[in-house]
Amino acid sequence: MCLDKLKELGVSTASEWASAMGYETHNALAKVIRRILNDMPDKIRVNSNRKPRYYRAL
Repeated sequence: MCLDKLKELGVSTASEWASAMGYETHNALAKVIRRILNDMPDKIRVNSNRKPRYYRAL
């Protein structure tokens, strides 16, 4: 569900992704993002060399 929404958005920050999911803060997705990165690293790409981080579903 979260990755599907990220695919719709394309490239986005955690704040944009969280607001598209209906959450008010980006912290609501922090644990979900961490789980996706640990369990399915091939499904998401993170551009973390600058702030804010940009996420893209693969």
